[in-house]
Amino acid sequence: MTGILCNDIHSKLNPTRVARLLHPASEAEVVAALKEAARDGMAVSICGARHAMGGQQFGEGTLLLDLCGLTGLGELDRERGTIEAGAGIKWPELIEGLHARQAGEEVVWSIRQKQTGADDLTLGGSLAANIHGRGLNLCPIIGDVEAFTLVDATGEVRRCSRGENAERFRLAIGGYGCFGVITSVCLRLAPRIKMERLVEVTTIDRLLSSLQRRIADGCLFGDFQFSIDERSPDFLCRGVLSSYRPVAPDSEMPDEREELERHHWEELIRLAHDDRAKVFEVYSSFYLRTHGALYWSDTHQLSVYLEDYHAALDHECGAEVPASEMISELYVPRDRLIEFMAAAAERLKDGAVPVIYGTVRLIRCDEESFLAWAREDFACVIFNLHTEHSEAGIATAAEAFRALIDLALSFGGSYFLTYHRWARRDQIERAYPQFAEFLRVKDAHDPDGRFQSEWWRHYRNLFEMP
Repeated sequence: MTGILCNDIHSKLNPTRVARLLHPASEAEVVAALKEAARDGMAVSICGARHAMGGQQFGEGTLLLDLCGLTGLGELDRERGTIEAGAGIKWPELIEGLHARQAGEEVVWSIRQKQTGADDLTLGGSLAANIHGRGLNLCPIIGDVEAFTLVDATGEVRRCSRGENAERFRLAIGGYGCFGVITSVCLRLAPRIKMERLVEVTTIDRLLSSLQRRIADGCLFGDFQFSIDERSPDFLCRGVLSSYRPVAPDSEMPDEREELERHHWEELIRLAHDDRAKVFEVYSSFYLRTHGALYWSDTHQLSVYLEDYHAALDHECGAEVPASEMISELYVPRDRLIEFMAAAAERLKDGAVPVIYGTVRLIRCDEESFLAWAREDFACVIFNLHTEHSEAGIATAAEAFRALIDLALSFGGSYFLTYHRWARRDQIERAYPQFAEFLRVKDAHDPDGRFQSEWWRHYRNLFEMP
């Protein structure tokens, strides 16, 4: 069989055989690759660190452009607080580069936010999904973007911002690679500051009032990790609320602090599969011990990610079929969060699809991107559900995710398109009334269908059905 088999790193549910794989190291090489693809009549797909789970980074039979070589750091504007960075740079490299550029400076500019859970995602991939982090008063990453450079379907290089090629700016951020190759990004930064972690164990009915108090007290980041033990009355109710509050600039940072290291995370993941009552006890005990610890506003957003962790779990338990965790992120109006979580707990309490991890965050409204998921100030609820890689296992997980989407929609909410492709057409249309127009605009900008992926093909076919 010819071609190159690719898959996503986390769920491993997107095996796709591409025709060719290129690793462009410059914008000029991206342009050349697109012009060659046009001459050969080939469709092009675009990937970065391969964490996306919805099929947006691969296309069967396509020319795959892996952009991880676009890692250059350009101009750092310390007056305006912006940095030009290659779309293939990963968040730890970006932070390290910013620190190195500003060694000895009293004020150090660094990132405002990044996605949580994994660090080694590319900047371009983050824009393609319009990611968000744990900010308590932040909109998705589109709010952090000053401009970017895009190579379109004809190979033309375009600078896109709110004042130049503004339509493409709105389409490409959160456009899942449908509108071109982002090669470079001008990112808005924030001064790096010292922060104190505040930790408490609370319940979902008190969460929003607690977060409002934390915000009023100056906290900038925070989230709520909830209990995943479906046999407990605490299921999706009791959790650990961590938030981060600025402290005086002259506060002394510790040389060492208690951290969750790789072996701790390995144990937590094992417990999440085998002993979901104990995992909350262990996790909450650790976090409560870190109450009052000091962190930097940028590096506290970094975390440990265990690549291929499920292979060891599968081997240890003698699993007949491999498994992984698929993720979904649901959005509900904040005043409906308590009702949503109670309904979700009722739906998931039979344990047919175990919850392995879950968290609640806040997001501010995105009024800029075309395919905006944060259409109002939502509460964000993230579920990692255990998914066996069998026909029955995938069908069971897909049904659970569709049920959660139905719940979110029933409360006036939405869901994130970046993960699976298991939503029904009516769910997509309710969550994203502009989705059919999104597909039409894609065709207008790319009439030859140069940019293709399994994500785009799925939705194109779904919306062509009567």
